[in-house]
Amino acid sequence: MENQVVVVVAIKKTLIIITLGLIAISAFSQDNTSGNGSSVYKKRVLESMEIDILSSYYTQDGSNAAVTGGIGTEELDDFATNINISIPLNADDVLTIDGSISAYTSASSSNLNPFSGASSGDDDDDKRDGDDGGSVAGTPWISSSGASKHDVWSSGNISYSHSSDDRNNIWSANINFASEYDYTSYGVGGSFTKLFNQQNTEIGIKTNIYLDAWKPAYPTEIIKYIHNFISSPSEVLIIGFFQDVDILDSLGIPVDKTDPDIWHPISNTLIEDKGRDTYSVSLSFSQILGQNSQISVFSDIVLQNGWLANPMQRVYFADKDNYFIGNADDIPNYTSPSNSEVFQLADDIERLPDNRLKTPIGMRFNYYINEFFVLRNYYRYYFDDWGIKSHTANIEVPIKITDSFTLYPSYRYYTQTESEYFAPFDEHLSTDEFYTSDYDLSEFNSSQFGFEIQYNDIFTKAHLGILGLKTINLNYSYYKRNTGLNAHIISLGVKFILNK
Repeated sequence: MENQVVVVVAIKKTLIIITLGLIAISAFSQDNTSGNGSSVYKKRVLESMEIDILSSYYTQDGSNAAVTGGIGTEELDDFATNINISIPLNADDVLTIDGSISAYTSASSSNLNPFSGASSGDDDDDKRDGDDGGSVAGTPWISSSGASKHDVWSSGNISYSHSSDDRNNIWSANINFASEYDYTSYGVGGSFTKLFNQQNTEIGIKTNIYLDAWKPAYPTEIIKYIHNFISSPSEVLIIGFFQDVDILDSLGIPVDKTDPDIWHPISNTLIEDKGRDTYSVSLSFSQILGQNSQISVFSDIVLQNGWLANPMQRVYFADKDNYFIGNADDIPNYTSPSNSEVFQLADDIERLPDNRLKTPIGMRFNYYINEFFVLRNYYRYYFDDWGIKSHTANIEVPIKITDSFTLYPSYRYYTQTESEYFAPFDEHLSTDEFYTSDYDLSEFNSSQFGFEIQYNDIFTKAHLGILGLKTINLNYSYYKRNTGLNAHIISLGVKFILNK
């Protein structure tokens, strides 16, 4: 373990040095010239300001919600809009401003607090519908009305790139920010690209640092128990949220809440380190093989440390007795969508190691068949030190219908092994050091079918004020996992250029 920590620290320091070095080079790259002092014509990297607007709608459904311990509804609807503005500062330099906003409704996240009318976990609000425990009910299979049901995610990114006079060297630097219900993120990065062999060969390095901070939200029963335990350990289940609420055993019989052997979380420890940092470096190589073909290969190293588990996600243990709040009649059907009025109290929140090293390695191969067809292939192999190994294969065949219209049918296949820390609902043991029932870390395979149509206004004949239309893209994709999760996404993108 000591050797592993030393390696992780060394990788982290190396990635920081590379990132800072690329940013420093980028900051002063505008001073690099051809060196001969002559004034010669050179083509601008970007002729005019470009504005990309992308809007999308995403919807999914499934039955393995991590917030409710690996079972329950995964219904989610998301509306997102992204605006990207590329501004040529001069012949060599481009400033890019990118902003996104996403508003979603999540049934599974709402069940952070599944209890009807129960508080969302804030210690100053213990009100519930009704006067007794019979009115307090919840289920993993129906969306609750908790504060976490709705959320807005927003992000912004500013990047600057500089190209040398001969266009064989490209430097860039970027800063970004993102915010959501339970976290904020700050990032900085840089890249360098070198072209040679008459620009038939390209190598690149890119690195980023993200410094995130949790604003943790916890399952209602966990946070309420811990707050009560701190204030009054001897009355933990008879005051506050638990007052007048029946706790049922697996037979549906109310238990004596003063009995020290009945339900309690196995740990009173919540998030100790609210930081979550990510360091990444990417290496790429691209080669034009001939008039009709191009190949590229890439490899990344991604190091994460800090609190990597999600405090919203419940875990249940097979070696612990089960306890419930709600309607006793639904206990036998707890894992079925027919359960509408009972919720099982969690044994703990998800807990995972505070370090993770991820390494993807991949390649792309593009082949120009003729003026109507192009073949684009992609493959990636991934592994990490949590035990996951995965393969991704993607094929896309752009079909040129006319000078203005192109179709993009595509198919993507993905498969992965299971993390050593994963187990389904109620199958972990309380003696485990780390545990999760998040099916993103389970063994599964998935398929995604996509279809896109693109309209190119070659001469920007269509206008919106001073903006000329360049392209319109309409895309639909269907995604399906063998675990039962399925999703649909439709997006519309429009690109404008500023008329001079």
